[in-house]
Amino acid sequence: MRSYRTEQIRNVGLFSHGGAGKTSLTEAMLFNCKAINRLGRVDEGSTVSDYDPDEVKRHISVNTSVAPCEWQDVKINVLDAPGYADFIGETKAAMRIADSALILIDATGGVEVGTDQVWNYAQVRNIPRILFINKLDRENASFNAALEAAQSAFGSNVVPLQLPLGKETGFRGLVDLIRQKAYIYSTNRDGKFEEAPIPPEMEAEAATAREKLVERIVEGDDDLMMRYLDGDTSISAEELLATLGKAICNDSIFPVLCGSATLNIGISQLLDMLAIGAPSPLQAQPEENLKPTANGPLAVLVFKTAADPYVGKLTYFKVFSGTFKGDGTIYNGSKGASERIGQLYHVRGKEQMPCNQLEAGDIGAVAKLQVTQTGDTIGDADSSVRIKGIDFPSPLFRAAVKAKSKADLEKIGTALNRLVEEDPTIKVERDPGTGETIMSGMGESHVQVSAEKLHRKFGVDVTIELPKVPYRETIMGSSKAEYKHKKQTGGHGQYGHVHIEVTHTEDGEFEFTETVVGGNVPRNYIPAVEKGIREILHEGPLAGFPVTNIKVNLFDGSYHPVDSSEMAFKIAAQQAFKKGALEAKPALLEPIADLKVTVPDSFVGDVMGDLTSARRGRVLGMDQVGSGFTVIEAQAPLAEVQRYATDLRSMTQGRGIFSMVISHYEVCPNNIADQIITTHKKELEAAHAH
Repeated sequence: MRSYRTEQIRNVGLFSHGGAGKTSLTEAMLFNCKAINRLGRVDEGSTVSDYDPDEVKRHISVNTSVAPCEWQDVKINVLDAPGYADFIGETKAAMRIADSALILIDATGGVEVGTDQVWNYAQVRNIPRILFINKLDRENASFNAALEAAQSAFGSNVVPLQLPLGKETGFRGLVDLIRQKAYIYSTNRDGKFEEAPIPPEMEAEAATAREKLVERIVEGDDDLMMRYLDGDTSISAEELLATLGKAICNDSIFPVLCGSATLNIGISQLLDMLAIGAPSPLQAQPEENLKPTANGPLAVLVFKTAADPYVGKLTYFKVFSGTFKGDGTIYNGSKGASERIGQLYHVRGKEQMPCNQLEAGDIGAVAKLQVTQTGDTIGDADSSVRIKGIDFPSPLFRAAVKAKSKADLEKIGTALNRLVEEDPTIKVERDPGTGETIMSGMGESHVQVSAEKLHRKFGVDVTIELPKVPYRETIMGSSKAEYKHKKQTGGHGQYGHVHIEVTHTEDGEFEFTETVVGGNVPRNYIPAVEKGIREILHEGPLAGFPVTNIKVNLFDGSYHPVDSSEMAFKIAAQQAFKKGALEAKPALLEPIADLKVTVPDSFVGDVMGDLTSARRGRVLGMDQVGSGFTVIEAQAPLAEVQRYATDLRSMTQGRGIFSMVISHYEVCPNNIADQIITTHKKELEAAHAH
C-alpha cells in the first residue's frame, strides 16, 4: 500500500447498535476497492475484520479492526467498531481517532439504543456523522420508517441523499438525488451496476426529496443560495457536492445513504460519498494546539494494544502531527521514557503490510514496544505535546477469577496484567473484604471472552464465578465489657485485664481511644490493646465478616508487675471486644449500589417493577433523555444486582444500558441476614477444617 498525504486520508469509524452490518459493510468496501478478491461472510467467520477466534465463534465483533481501502486516489481507513455494549471500550477508542462517524441503521430495526449511544458519543467528540440505512433487502425492511426514526431522534439535519429502488426481496438499487440518476445493481454481489433514468413512478417522490436536499445544501453558501433563489437551474452536481462536503463538516447536514452490505448494493456510491464528503484530518476537529501537518512536531496517540501470539505486542496508533518514520528512537511523553521503534505497518484486519513512514492523520501499527500502552502519547524527544487519551467507561460486571491448577496460579498474575494492557475496560483487583481476585468488565460476555483469551493467548486456565459479596459487621448500640486473661503455669504466668466500651461511630472504620486513670493499665501496654483489637477486626464476632464503624475506648483494667505482657493484654482486649460487640446490637451491613438505568420508555414499568420487587431496590428519580428514553436513578443491594448487566438486557431486548457504583453500606434485613450468617459460618468452618 502506497503512502498517502494528509489531505488524501479519511478516517471513518463504523458505529451502530449490534448486528446492523458493520463488518459486512467493511467487507463489501474492501471488495469494491479490490483490496480482497472475494466477499467473506460473518456467519462463516471469513471476513477481514472479524478475524479473532472469539469473533469467529460468536459471529460478532469483539475488537475494533482497521481496514484501509483505496478509492479514487483517497485512502479510507475504515474502523470497524463492535456494536455490542460489552465491547464499548473498543468503540470509544475508535471514536477517539475517527474524523467522521458512519452510523449504520438496520432497516428492519430503526434507531436502537446502541444507535442513540454512538450518536451521542460522536456528538460529544463533535465529529461529522453520515448515516447508512442497511439491510434494505430484508423482510420487513423499511427505508422510510428508519429515516423517520432517525429524523425524530437526531433532528431535521438528517437528510436523505438517496432513495431505494424496490423493497425487501425486490430491492435492487438506488436513486441518487443530487445527480438525478438511478443505479440498478446486478444480483450476484459483484457490486456492478448500470446507470438509468429515475423510474417514472418515483419521479415525484425524488423531485420533492431533491428540493429539500438542495435547499439544505445551498444554505451553507451565499453565492449558491442567491442563484438558487433566483431560479438558476444550472447549479451543477459538482457544485452541490463540494458545498455538501462543507455542510457535512460543520454538522449542518447529516446525509443519509442506503443499501445492502451483504448484496453489495450501494457500496460504490457510499465510497464516493466518503471520498468527497467525509473530512480529511485537515478539515477535522483540530486537537488543542496541534495541526495535522506532515512537517509539524511528531505527536502520535496509541489507541489500541494487542497481544499477537506471533509478533508479540502490537501497538496501534494514529499520527496526529508530523511524519512517523520507522527504525529509530521515540519518546513516550506519558511514561517519560524512550522507546526503540522498529518496522511500521499498515494494518488490514490481521494482515500487516510494512511501510517506511506514515504522515499526519494516518493510522498504523508497530510491534514490540516495551513501555508504551493504550492512551499514551509518543513523539519527538524534546516534545512536551500530550494528546488527550481515551475516556474508557467504568466496568459493570464483576466476576471472581480462580486459577484451575497450581501451574496456572503461578502464571495468572502476569497474564492478567497483559490482559489489562490489551483491554483497558477490564479491571483486575483483589477484594480486601473477601480476598478474591476480581475481574470486572462491561458485561458477562466481555468477562467470558477475557477468560478465554487468558487460555488462548497466555496459556492460563481459570474459572469465572460470581464474586462473594463483601458484607461487613457493625454494632448499632453500645456496651461495656471486661475480660481478665490470667494463666498460672510454673514460672512466669500471663496476666492482662481490660475494661472497654464499644460504641457505633459514623466516622471511619475503627477508632481507638483510652481514658485510663491512675496507671491501672501501664502506658506501655495500651498500644497492645489497640493492636489486639485491630488484628481481629477482619473476622467479626457475628458471622466472621470484617467489622466497621466501631469505636473502642479502654477505660480501666489492672496489671501484674511480673506476669503482665503485651501478648496478655492483646488476648484480653480481643476477648473483651468479642464479648462487648455481641452485646451491643451487632448488625450485618450490605453494600448498596447506585444505579443509573437508561431504557426505552416502553420498558420503564418493567424495569422499575423488577428493581423494587425482585431486587429490594429504591427508585430515587426519573428523567427523560433524547426521544423515547428514560433514565431511572435507583439504589439496590449489590447482592441483588451482581448479574444486572445480563438481566437488564433480557428485560429490555438488549436496549437498556446502565452504570453502577458502590455507594455505601446499609443494615441488612434480619431474614436475609440470618441466611447469610448461617451460610458464611459454614464456609468459614469448612475453610478452617482444611
